[in-house]
Amino acid sequence: MEIPDRLVRLQDLQQFLAEGSLENDLHQQAERTARMMKADNCSIMLLNSGEGQDLRMRIHARHGDVPDAALHASIGAGEGICGHVLSSGCALLVEDIGRSQFASLARRPDAAGRSLMSAPIRIGNKIIGVLNLSGTGFIASELPLLEVIALFIGKSIQVVQLQRVLESRFTQLALLQEARHQVGTQVHTAAYQHPEDVARILARAFFREMNKAGFESGQIVNAASELIDQLNHQIQAGLR
Repeated sequence: MEIPDRLVRLQDLQQFLAEGSLENDLHQQAERTARMMKADNCSIMLLNSGEGQDLRMRIHARHGDVPDAALHASIGAGEGICGHVLSSGCALLVEDIGRSQFASLARRPDAAGRSLMSAPIRIGNKIIGVLNLSGTGFIASELPLLEVIALFIGKSIQVVQLQRVLESRFTQLALLQEARHQVGTQVHTAAYQHPEDVARILARAFFREMNKAGFESGQIVNAASELIDQLNHQIQAGLR
């Protein structure tokens, strides 16, 4: 008995588990999404750690032929098709981009019959990015599956971050200390934090602990310089 195509696709979802680095996972997930949805290309866009108008997203992973302009674009809420999905928080299907209300926003308006699907990537009730597909012949019944895939991608991102937090006792303590400083917030180690925000939290905790321990300003600067030296060594080692 032949297994229905939809069941095969659902079985493929088990592959959306965090296995390595976040960057590698996202590229693999973009490839798997394109294959599952029979799309020509797929991109995963994630938000930065800004606020308000400074809150923007860019492509962090892709599969297929994505235009160069899209690779370097920075998109805010309400800007373009992805920005529309980001601001509305709702998945979107455009069966024929050239004949839709979004025709003027298309990067390839001359490609007849091009379809597009986008879905917000969430962790809890927080949108952290947008998953995009383009190809031909997408239909409305496929949109719920894309939303499920976007949910799995969000959970995978959260798992990678939690694994990193659990591996570092210092990171756990820094996040807990940050939560105590933010009275009335829901910040805790189990919540998603943007990596840039976590880096700043760790830097503040590092400074507070050194200052509390009685280190002088010059000694703290030397410690910061040592961090930069270690980073340079790591970068040089990666280039060899």
